[in-house]
Amino acid sequence: MVVAMLQEDNGTSSVASSPLQVFSTMSLTRPALLSSPSSPFKDLKPEERGLYLIHLLLTCANHVASGSLQNANAALEQLSLLSSPDGDTMQRVAAYFTEALANRILKSWPGLHKALNATQRKTSNVSEEVHVRRLFFDMFPILKVSYLLTNRAILEAMEGEKMVHVIDLDASEPAQWLALIQDFNSRPEGPPHLRITCVHRHKEVLDQMAHRLTEEAEKLDIPFQFNPVVSSLESLNIDQLRVKTGEALAVSSVLQLHNFLASDDDILRKNGCSLSGDSASSLPLPSSVRVDRFLNAMWGLSPKIMVVTEQDSDHNGSTLMERLLESLYTYAALFDCLEAKVPRTCQDRIKVEKMFFGEEIKNIIACEGSERRERHEKLEKWSQRIDLAGFGNVPLSYFAMLQARRLLQGYGFDGYMIKEESGCAVICWQDRPLYSVSAWRCRK
Repeated sequence: MVVAMLQEDNGTSSVASSPLQVFSTMSLTRPALLSSPSSPFKDLKPEERGLYLIHLLLTCANHVASGSLQNANAALEQLSLLSSPDGDTMQRVAAYFTEALANRILKSWPGLHKALNATQRKTSNVSEEVHVRRLFFDMFPILKVSYLLTNRAILEAMEGEKMVHVIDLDASEPAQWLALIQDFNSRPEGPPHLRITCVHRHKEVLDQMAHRLTEEAEKLDIPFQFNPVVSSLESLNIDQLRVKTGEALAVSSVLQLHNFLASDDDILRKNGCSLSGDSASSLPLPSSVRVDRFLNAMWGLSPKIMVVTEQDSDHNGSTLMERLLESLYTYAALFDCLEAKVPRTCQDRIKVEKMFFGEEIKNIIACEGSERRERHEKLEKWSQRIDLAGFGNVPLSYFAMLQARRLLQGYGFDGYMIKEESGCAVICWQDRPLYSVSAWRCRK
């Protein structure tokens, strides 16, 4: 993988070998940099600094995993001095992994952890959440590509349909459905009667969505209904979706299904079962009660098309070291995307890194059991799960993939690419897979 490394002094871009590229060819068991750095950290080249930080993170994680807290503390002290949330790519990444490892240690003392967080705000700030999600949408082409491919798959599946019902399992961005309304309006046979059901935990988000979509439909004179469902996905009652006989159904799931995997730990624990260590990693596809149940419920609705976007990463390993290694590659690539586009001092960039990626990193590294919700898995595993639920893959069309690649070119960055994998799209930074988009229909 080649990642843009920016020189610390002047903030201008120069491409160098990623520390992760060099690191992938090295032994993972040599923390030699810890004890005898050959030169001051600031005098090292960017890739050397990155390697130094990677070795420190791995050494620290090994100490945390083995319960050697004194050594972990020493490594955390060095990491805190050398990482920085406003430094170069690897310094920024290391800052959030350092925070996550420290948080994991604190969680081993529940009383101390609770006391230190006693005055933290317990309720989420809805407008802040929406704002950060919007920043992610604006700064990365990922959701734009996902929405384009999803809408294209829906349009192609709904050709000739007069009554169309679209279910959005996480309604946070109206741009996707505004574009779909406009696309339906341009159909040669004219627009269908369109109903969009949006699921979200917060009523105010759905109210804003309803206003934007209804306004656009009225402007274009399209028959339109909006069905808001205030619920988390885990608590969703399928009857609330109000699917009617005679309408053609489409389902869109963007970065949602992996959350169901967290519930399985609680189910296994209640049943006196456990999946850990070698026993978990030896299973080709660990069973997921909640995912299977939800996908079966979706299959029962008989959608003409279901489009799923998920992180294409393996962050659901049973051990800390597995998850740290995999997530380190992924988030170094995501932070590198920003390094190539956005100035280091940009406050919006810092918000996305801290409140979006930083929170994901903390959840992957510091949490266990049902609290660990960011259980990202590879496309291959999702494809197996969805196939077992009775869905057949619908290859994304040539035209859809062409449009998506043109969108990336228009975005102005050569580093992004889309790979086709068994009829699905994998969005990559350089050669690192980041997100996948796949389309499915019910097998009868």
